[in-house]
Amino acid sequence: MPLPTPTAGDTGQFVVVTSYTKPTISSRGPVVGRVRLAGWSCITRGIHQPTADLTAADQLTAWAQTLPRSGAFTHLTAARLLGLWTPPGAAAMPVTVAVSDHEWRPRRAGVRGIRLAEVPRGDNLAGLPMTTTAEVVLACARHLAWLDLLVLVDSALHLGACAAEDLVSLAATRRRGAKALRRVLPYAEPLTESAGETLLRMAHVLAGVPVVAQHVVTDEHGQTIGRADLWIRGTRRLPEYDGAYHRDAAQYERDRRRDRKFQRAGWQPYSYSVHGVLRQHTSIVRDADDALGRAHDPARSRLFGGALDESCWSAGGAPRLARRLHDPRL
Repeated sequence: MPLPTPTAGDTGQFVVVTSYTKPTISSRGPVVGRVRLAGWSCITRGIHQPTADLTAADQLTAWAQTLPRSGAFTHLTAARLLGLWTPPGAAAMPVTVAVSDHEWRPRRAGVRGIRLAEVPRGDNLAGLPMTTTAEVVLACARHLAWLDLLVLVDSALHLGACAAEDLVSLAATRRRGAKALRRVLPYAEPLTESAGETLLRMAHVLAGVPVVAQHVVTDEHGQTIGRADLWIRGTRRLPEYDGAYHRDAAQYERDRRRDRKFQRAGWQPYSYSVHGVLRQHTSIVRDADDALGRAHDPARSRLFGGALDESCWSAGGAPRLARRLHDPRL
């Protein structure tokens, strides 16, 4: 790839180190060449970036200098830039790029290349080349566990980052990741508003508990009094996910005020924290069984427990994902 035109000043894009260009800490963009100055970080071989206030987008701007013409960021790398709900440990995964079969693939430590017959290019984000969001999801489907992929799909649909039809079309192909995507799509819920809500919903669904997401709650006069994360059909039970956002003092008081409205109207709000969802999901199923008036069977929580164990929400999930990303067969 030809080097950009050398410059003696700060372009705000990149600086090429030559015999007559001396990089300084005031240079904001990546430097193509060798830098031996304090305050600079080596992003990859031959690419340096000022360390001060270095963001993920800055690092990818540096990585972009190593890409062939067809290259575009994809997989978890692009998913994080798009603001999708990525699994725990995603930030530590290799940079992943899609490249055309007709061009060379980057072979550097810290980067993973995915060869495609044609790279579906989406809109550039912060000046960075990206594949389409649907293609990002399909790339992730190659490696993510079922539950992690479902969270990602829910976020893509909820945020409007791609259309359900685009995912269905890709799932119908014979490409890598399509089979995993087909397994996830029947459980996708665009109304889900956070990763924690997806986990709480699946703790119920996989236990055979019929739930409705983002249920509009009304009083005896039919007046709307609020909205609940979940409603167990045929009951007055409203399971709620309380994430970190709900720990804010003002938000906590608003939540409790809303809960009191629900209770006065005869509803039963039940709140669960991330610890409860990840470590005490059997208790969640027991609460649901009580609401449905059926005998509790601990075996009902095993499907969700197994999905959790395979996902990055478990202790060994992120290391397993890293190994899969480094497996050239996947």
